[in-house]
Amino acid sequence: MPHRIIVLGAGYTGAIAAGRLARRLHSDDVSITLVNAEPDFVERVRMHQLAVGQDLVPRPFSEMFAGTGVELRLAKVTGIDADRRTVAVDGTDGAEVLEYDSLVYALGSGWNAQGVPGTEEHAHEIAGRPGALRLRERLAGLDAGQTVLVVGGGLTGLEAATEIAEARPDLDIALAARGGLGDWLSPKGRAHVRKVFGKLGITAHEHTEVTRVEPDHVTTADGTSLPAAVTLWTTGFAVHPIAEATTLEVSGTGRIVVDSTMRSVSHPDVYAIGDAALAMGPGDKPLRMSCASGVPAAWQAADALAARLTTGKTPTTAPRYFNQCISLGRREGLIQYVTADDRAVRAALTGRLAAVYKELICKGAAWSVANPLLGLPARRRRIAQDQPRETTPAEAAA
Repeated sequence: MPHRIIVLGAGYTGAIAAGRLARRLHSDDVSITLVNAEPDFVERVRMHQLAVGQDLVPRPFSEMFAGTGVELRLAKVTGIDADRRTVAVDGTDGAEVLEYDSLVYALGSGWNAQGVPGTEEHAHEIAGRPGALRLRERLAGLDAGQTVLVVGGGLTGLEAATEIAEARPDLDIALAARGGLGDWLSPKGRAHVRKVFGKLGITAHEHTEVTRVEPDHVTTADGTSLPAAVTLWTTGFAVHPIAEATTLEVSGTGRIVVDSTMRSVSHPDVYAIGDAALAMGPGDKPLRMSCASGVPAAWQAADALAARLTTGKTPTTAPRYFNQCISLGRREGLIQYVTADDRAVRAALTGRLAAVYKELICKGAAWSVANPLLGLPARRRRIAQDQPRETTPAEAAA
């Protein structure tokens, strides 16, 4: 009977892991099922572009995985029994339970309202396509001079504010950040962000904490009211809640705790990648939720799982950082070079060249998902049939 591998989630990490596993393992020995609620790939790093009216290239999974041996199952994951090795899904054929021998958990994350009153009722988000499309419709209905307030001064906030300001110069765009504008960047990086904000007419409310969101304004910690016909909330991500409801060992924020190969520390048959995993990087620091972390983690997990099944050599190279790529509209960008543990260094690339660099990175990430069998040598190895089956904590206790 083939070794049953189920991959949950077909974002950047899940799709890449499924394709890489198909390349590494012999099709006679494994079945690879990719479970996802949508039929096509979503370029999450471009949601700010979608929100301002730009059309993205459609990427159907049926075309991407044609001929790979990966079976796409369109369904929503409703539960996981990590001790019995089953996944409950709800798809076109109704509720179903899928059995696995190895599981790759890549359900990712969504927006994080941070418990701020009024956020869920009145704020918009661009953590996924539905939210970006809702914001797109709302922005299209705004009259000239109305205010769009972006809350959150991280990468997503900077990209969203500049994209909207460039696409809609008739609107009044503002950004509220709890710290200084781009305060984690190098001096050159911070200066460039301020330069672009000034050129686009974006108001920066620095050291400002938003404590309540209303339909037409927000309130800050010091009682100030900031106008906002539209509030866009970009203060970070929250992981999918399913893992926290299982017997998998998770962190306080619900991320699955994994070792250096992205393997669950509590359930040896489960690998977790992307935003869903709590993995340690250089400097013994947790990898941040990002595409920059997720893609190499997907490579690591797929190669480690393939090595375990074929008794091959387990990869030991841990994911590390090289730069942070930030689009500042379509004509400006910032490439902030960083240390292996993601701390900014003096060097930074700015301007039009940085925008081109960022675009190439985005296209490269999408290409790696759309071409899962390319770029790897055809070394499909046979599974070791006498490999011992590892027990779960529940089985060990029994």
